[in-house]
Amino acid sequence: MANHKSAEKRARQTERRTAVNTNRRSRLRGSVKKVEEAIASGDKKAAMAALRAAQPDIQRGAKARVVAPNAAARRVSRLNARIKAMS
Repeated sequence: MANHKSAEKRARQTERRTAVNTNRRSRLRGSVKKVEEAIASGDKKAAMAALRAAQPDIQRGAKARVVAPNAAARRVSRLNARIKAMS
């Protein structure tokens, strides 16, 4: 438990930040899942639309360091490659 005023404040900030990051992470996972479901269904147009909707969430996650920036770029790139490979 925090004993100093500054430590108590940091604990409060950490609580709020953790809640925000948890929300960001789950939103990111959900948007990626929608893209993967669209790819699995075989609908290229729906997959492209889902990727277009997911890309800002992924980039926001990278900007907020919820996901490493290279991991976010890699995820977008691999999803895009999977969509392009669809016939």
